[in-house]
Amino acid sequence: MKLTMGEKLRILLKRKNVTIVELSRRIGTSNQNLANKFKRDNFSTKELEEIAEALGCEFEGYFVDKDGYKL
Repeated sequence: MKLTMGEKLRILLKRKNVTIVELSRRIGTSNQNLANKFKRDNFSTKELEEIAEALGCEFEGYFVDKDGYKL
């Protein structure tokens, strides 16, 4: 079964020890807005690129962590 983007992001947040509240602060959006995006699994490519940058990753259609993890 394929993971949704929201599930992939949750895994990445856990590995990076970053909360959704902290991520929302880093990307300049409200916690409620980001929580809604997770609930709907509705992220634009631009948002995913911003999230990747905020987490010290690259987004290439998937996330590549500096430790080599691909999600």
